[in-house]
Amino acid sequence: MITFEGETFAEVEKAFHDSIDDYLAFCAARGEAPDRPYSGRIRLRVDPEIHRRAAKRARAEGLSLNQWIARRIETAA
Repeated sequence: MITFEGETFAEVEKAFHDSIDDYLAFCAARGEAPDRPYSGRIRLRVDPEIHRRAAKRARAEGLSLNQWIARRIETAA
């Protein structure tokens, strides 16, 4: 988690940059890549028959295919 504060915009901006620099240095010291945000979008290619069966299951459960896949991923993760 990165935190920062200040009383003026300039102080907040400097604290923000300092916090990011500290975080990147911390990651480098641990030999880890920094966390990056995810967009929530996944490009997925599957066999057309799997696509058809998944769409059919989603409809049967009253869900969009996207909702159905998201639930399956959430359960598995």
